[in-house]
Formats: sequence, structure tokens, C-alpha cells
Amino acid sequence: MYGFSTKYHGSYQQAIARVTEELAKEGFGILTEIDVKATLKKKIDVDRRPYIILGACNPVLANQAINAEPDIGLLLPCNVVVREEEDDSITVAFMDPLTVMALVQRPEVERLAAEVKEKLMRVSMGLNQD
Repeated sequence: MYGFSTKYHGSYQQAIARVTEELAKEGFGILTEIDVKATLKKKIDVDRRPYIILGACNPVLANQAINAEPDIGLLLPCNVVVREEEDDSITVAFMDPLTVMALVQRPEVERLAAEVKEKLMRVSMGLNQD
């Protein structure tokens, strides 16, 4: 599987704020925000439920990955999706860095991917804790 997800118990906007906060605790910043709903409405006049792709990056680990494999930027950043489901529930989905980085086939990259996955798993687990 190329990702893992959790349900967030709150609103869509709260989910975006909370996942950003939890990512920051693990050293990640948000490089990009792609509002899929707004983009599809503007470009092809399609109505979707709220859906955003957050491009998260931990600069220390990204630097180590780029040092190990210069072309690894093709696989970065780590994408996190926040979406509203048909039943109004909120799903937060994370790219699985171990699966994606396995494409590189280098042990040092695999070690970094394992570390990133641990951090993203902690973010996922922290979303509904207060």
C-alpha cells in the first residue's frame, strides 16, 4: 500500500490546522498547499467536496536524502491529503515513505524513509489527542 490514513474528529479546517501543527512537532513544514476542490472548479467546472494536498517537508531529513541520492527530489515532498467524505467525516491520509522510497533501492534512503514514516505515524496518532 502506498499510504495510510486516519479519521479526524472535527471540521475540515480544524483538520488542516491540526495536521499542520502535528507535522511541525515532528520537524515538518508545509511547502505546498494544493486546493483540489478550488482548482477543479476553476479549471474544469467540477464540484468536489473539500480536498487539499499538503506537501510536507522535514528539511534535515530531506537534505540527508538529497545527499544520498540527488534525484530523490522527484519523490519529495511527503504528501498529506485532508479530505471531506460523503458522510461529512474527515480523512487525513499520508504517503508511505517506505513504499515510495523503495523505488530508489539504496539502504541509506531506506533508513531515512523508515525514520520519516515513524514521524508521520506519530502525526497520525496525535491528530485526535488533546
